[in-house]
Amino acid sequence: MKENNLNDKDTQDTFIKGSAWMTFGSIASRILGALYIIPWYAWMGKYGNIANALTARSYNIYSIFILISTAGIPGAVAKQIAKYNALNEYGVGRKLFRKGLFLMAILGIVFAGIMYFASPLLASNGSQSDPRQVAVMRSLACAILIIPILSIMRGYFQGYADMMPSAMSQFAEQLARVIWMLLSAYVIMQMQHGSYVHAVIQSNLAAAIGAIFGIAVLVWFLLRRRKKMNSLIASSNDQIHVSTGSLFVEIIEQAIPFIIIDAGIQLFYLFDQYTFHPMIAGLIKASYDTIESWYALFALNSNKLIMIIVSMASAMAVTAIPLLSAAHTQGNYKNISKQISNTLDLFLFVMIPASFGMAAISTPIYTIFYGYDSLGSSVLYLSSFTAISLGLFTVLMAILQGLSENGLAIKYLVLGLVIKILLQYPMIYLFKIYGPLISTNIGMLVIIFLAIKHLEVGFNFNIGRTCRRFIGIAVFSIGMFLIVEAVEKVMETVLMPERRIPALIIVFVSVLAGVIFYIFVTVKSKLAQKILGSKVTNVLSKFHIRA
Repeated sequence: MKENNLNDKDTQDTFIKGSAWMTFGSIASRILGALYIIPWYAWMGKYGNIANALTARSYNIYSIFILISTAGIPGAVAKQIAKYNALNEYGVGRKLFRKGLFLMAILGIVFAGIMYFASPLLASNGSQSDPRQVAVMRSLACAILIIPILSIMRGYFQGYADMMPSAMSQFAEQLARVIWMLLSAYVIMQMQHGSYVHAVIQSNLAAAIGAIFGIAVLVWFLLRRRKKMNSLIASSNDQIHVSTGSLFVEIIEQAIPFIIIDAGIQLFYLFDQYTFHPMIAGLIKASYDTIESWYALFALNSNKLIMIIVSMASAMAVTAIPLLSAAHTQGNYKNISKQISNTLDLFLFVMIPASFGMAAISTPIYTIFYGYDSLGSSVLYLSSFTAISLGLFTVLMAILQGLSENGLAIKYLVLGLVIKILLQYPMIYLFKIYGPLISTNIGMLVIIFLAIKHLEVGFNFNIGRTCRRFIGIAVFSIGMFLIVEAVEKVMETVLMPERRIPALIIVFVSVLAGVIFYIFVTVKSKLAQKILGSKVTNVLSKFHIRA
């Protein structure tokens, strides 16, 4: 019994360590991906929003293509390798990896070819095909050649529960990408005074540069761990002989639901991409580039900022799936209910104040990244609240996947997307540029409601406890929001929020005041202790603070 407990503890420690590495990789990459935009956008000059619109449209298509390799396949490969490793059949996992590399190389060639040659069709916004968009989109085809290989290499390490190589390669990939983007943009726009379209093309090529560096990091880890992996293979049972075809059938069957569900948010964005321009053009008389600039405000400018906090939800989702899968396999419904509650409580505790806080500082933070723009700031304000529904969707879909409810998750996604499609034009008609965000929120809220209701009925999820904690979190977050806004308004009387440096000072002081308030009230009310457990108590005792 004692030995079993030790094994459980070792498993939990491995899981916590892996989750920490994946969180580091995700958050660090998102922050890098947001910070580069400050100089990049400034160097684009008056073409900043147009350049961002070109980037957003091409990346939406690109993301759909790479979801096959970056979402479903690594997870499925990791799951299968872990399965055979647990049976002491390490040789099967090695065989799967080697055959998988060949398969993914073929897929990379196929998808890169499709994206390159279909770009004129994909670049259409519903009314016409933009030659600038075609050139920008084709520049991303190079990355699709490489990304599938990168993704399966990450899946191989994850199958050994070794998350550090994946996290470090993710960071190296983003760092190399950002460096190339900034260097090329500076040379083209500032030194050569060239075309912003060429600068965007080079920025998109940076995805391929980053992928090469990501693979290089994984190869280095593979060489360092080669002796250990070879010794495990040498001591394998070698009792299971699985054909390559059977292995790939298993992978594809498990990967398809992951791909569809992980593509959920991207499908909402993709619908905006092809409908916003023709719908808004039918309602407002404006030039092509003006409408594209409006599209950039919510599709890339605001989205890039809110995805920093949404990525925290993704990290929680990664944590939730294995815990729920284990509880579901054991038929432990009491533990399932507890894990659902803990996951949602932690999500609400972090995401709601983060979203409210970003809304409160929407004007100065938008100024820091893109320069002062009252319309852009207003779009970011609404987008900040949209982050809550996007994050909650991400976590709930992960919970359903962990409980093997993939089919139901896909049905909810399709229903929410249909609602989004039906409401898109009415919302744009009524709210213009804000319409796509409102229709997205409504579609997401329907999915969220159905998912929570199913968890309550099917798995005895204690919705009452979570609702009580949600009320407390919401009240404290509103209080924090008011304090941040008050501090911001006071500072704006002595500083100029239209300039980047004063805006940065306003953001720093306002956020600090909000964080101090939120921590104080949640600790004093013992809400933080209830959600975060003994960790809070330990930290408080170290600082000799009495709650």
